[in-house]
Amino acid sequence: MPTSTTTGTPPQQQEGGASLSHGLKQRHLSMIALGGVIGAGLFVGSGAGIAAAGPSIVIAYALSGLLVMLVMRMLGEMSAAYPSSGSFSAHAERAIGPWAGFAAGWSFWVLLCTAVGLEGIGAAHIVQGWLPGTPQWMWVALFMVVFCGANLAAVKNFGEFEFWFAALKVGAISLFLILGVLAIAGVLPGTHSPGAANLGDFMPHGNQGLLVGLLASVFAYGGLETVTIAAAESENPVKGVASAVRTAMWRIALFYIGSMAVVVTLVPWNSSELLEKGPYVATLDHLGIPGAGQLMNVVVLVALLSAMNANIYGSSRIAYSLVERGQGPKALVKLSGGVPRIAVLTSCFFGFVCVLLSYWRPNDVFPWLLNMIGAVILVVWIFIAVSQLLLRRRIEREAPEKLVVRMWAFPWLTWVALAGMVAIFVLMAREPDTRVQLCSTGGMTLFLAAVGYLWQRVRAKR
Repeated sequence: MPTSTTTGTPPQQQEGGASLSHGLKQRHLSMIALGGVIGAGLFVGSGAGIAAAGPSIVIAYALSGLLVMLVMRMLGEMSAAYPSSGSFSAHAERAIGPWAGFAAGWSFWVLLCTAVGLEGIGAAHIVQGWLPGTPQWMWVALFMVVFCGANLAAVKNFGEFEFWFAALKVGAISLFLILGVLAIAGVLPGTHSPGAANLGDFMPHGNQGLLVGLLASVFAYGGLETVTIAAAESENPVKGVASAVRTAMWRIALFYIGSMAVVVTLVPWNSSELLEKGPYVATLDHLGIPGAGQLMNVVVLVALLSAMNANIYGSSRIAYSLVERGQGPKALVKLSGGVPRIAVLTSCFFGFVCVLLSYWRPNDVFPWLLNMIGAVILVVWIFIAVSQLLLRRRIEREAPEKLVVRMWAFPWLTWVALAGMVAIFVLMAREPDTRVQLCSTGGMTLFLAAVGYLWQRVRAKR
């Protein structure tokens, strides 16, 4: 099986001509890019951020949103120049070395597989609320079987699932924003405008609360990388990546920052319902719209199932790309019908083990696993920024025509983004809860980097 060198292009085909299929159409990629922004973290996790930061959560989401925009622009520049199912892992290998691609790729694989289990548990909890008495494990098993089966089939099945999931999420949150703006303006029937009454205590817990909200908002943006992974299996990878990245700014501003502004304007930040029901359900219930809260629960369920589907897909492709580049067990690289089915099954198996750990060892092993992946997304972002700094000059020198997407104000904004990531690490080190995550993730990353370096040295001697 061919492997890449440190600076070479990761191979796109196996021996015998087998390669990943290109079954994703432009409409799939466009909707994945649009719906991928609306993740489970936004629907489920933003309540804790509001409780900590109050109305200033809008500033927290704006600041972290700016950082994410810069990261996506950097990733888009490299992915348009070098489309690969390995995305940032392949770029890190090309720019820094095989050890970097190994560490970034396998740490992200662990993150995605664990997230599959967490999202399955969250989705089962919602269904269990509608059908009390049914066992949670049964729903998790059902969801795992459905999405594992979908990802074992042609990639267009993944694309179709995500297309309709994303369409529902986009439609629901757009309707939420419209109703919210009408209510704020005082023209929604049966409601009166709260004005700025709920915004008076803008930073109820001071700078400390804002910092906690900032950390919560950073991790809510996880999952945006999937579109650059999926682009490698689309009809036109370069066009798909360019389109997704160029529209990232308004999507983040509208869906994340806009919806947080609506929530804190309409509902008091210290309302217990924000944590109990989630910000979106609590807001619709507060407006007294019949059945709207339960309808939003359906949307939250869809968001969780969409994330499960996307993470099974992303983890299998990351694993495939790593092994294709000689950085893992060769069995995972086997393709059938253009799909890395063994990689899909392995990722699903690891995800289901995470679910079992949540039942078997809820007080020790499972929290340890969650802490281990707590800051992986920040580690990935740092690899992206460093890779872009190194690759941009190389692309300008060797193949300037590949710069279809360009990072703004290079290299200054790349350095600004890196400084922002370091600042977040410092903030995490100051908080007892996030300090544990930082140390655990750091330990895993260093371990994988060391293994990757040894692997690189062994391969170099062959």
